[in-house]
Amino acid sequence: MVKKLYRSEDRMLGGVCAGLAEYADIDPTVVRLLYAGLTVFTSFSGIILYPILWIIMPEKR
Repeated sequence: MVKKLYRSEDRMLGGVCAGLAEYADIDPTVVRLLYAGLTVFTSFSGIILYPILWIIMPEKR
């Protein structure tokens, strides 16, 4: 079975973090916390990365 990366329907904003969590088989809360931490500690580059991923990742149908 081939895994594909999709935005999740278990979303808080766009489903990007939850989609990454589903792909990696981990809890979405862990990915959201990692994203928030990396955003703060990398001069807020996550603010630019999230909308890009939101556009690139297809929605799960």
